[in-house]
Amino acid sequence: MNCYPVFNLPVFANGLAAAAGRMVDAAAEGRSAYACVCNVHMAMETRDDPAFAEVVKSADWVVPDGMPLVWAARLQGVPAGRVRGFDLTLSCCDLAARRGIPVGFFGGSEAALAGAVRAVRERFPELQVAYAFSPPMRPPTDAETAAQETAFAASGARLLFVGLGCPKQEKWMHARRGRVPAVMLGVGAVFDFLAGTKPHAPRWMQACGLEWLFRWCCEPRRLAARYLRHNPRFVLYLVRLWLAARRKPG
Repeated sequence: MNCYPVFNLPVFANGLAAAAGRMVDAAAEGRSAYACVCNVHMAMETRDDPAFAEVVKSADWVVPDGMPLVWAARLQGVPAGRVRGFDLTLSCCDLAARRGIPVGFFGGSEAALAGAVRAVRERFPELQVAYAFSPPMRPPTDAETAAQETAFAASGARLLFVGLGCPKQEKWMHARRGRVPAVMLGVGAVFDFLAGTKPHAPRWMQACGLEWLFRWCCEPRRLAARYLRHNPRFVLYLVRLWLAARRKPG
């Protein structure tokens, strides 16, 4: 697998089609595995929390969701492609529909979950959505966790989209690898985007790496502290990569 480093994370460099193909292949084989869809927030959280860094580094795939991670690859001479969580979800659903692989959805509000399931069924009529569950906001009891895992296993789903937000969803998937018989993808706010409860940034903002600014304008109170804490430090990391590239001979 072609990877490049972002801090100590091995980030997948082969682009969207390759990432979706490998994940769906693993689901067809019945593997229990998980994928982290990494943006600046996740990358910086791994810098601040060594235990969380191990969770992300242990993933079967770490894919570059944000354009800043793609820029980090290019500054290291790696022609990586962006793997946006929304696009990865649709690509995996498309492949799963064609190959008859049942999928599941876990997380989000009840409204967002229902809207997301409705959206993928409309887009991919042959897709088998075998499981959908919106967990309570509070931590589950041991009995509830056991019931959730039993219900998922009984559903037959082999690809599970997990929308709990970072870092909760990554820790959830890490704890369940080997226990949940599926490939788990941590997709953050994708359920809201599918349901239409949150707007997409314009394509030009996505291409310029300004999707964070659009989201900040939409949710200023929730995201201000995160962006002010993480984004300047990641910019400094990119500057260091640029300086290192300039110092290389030839």
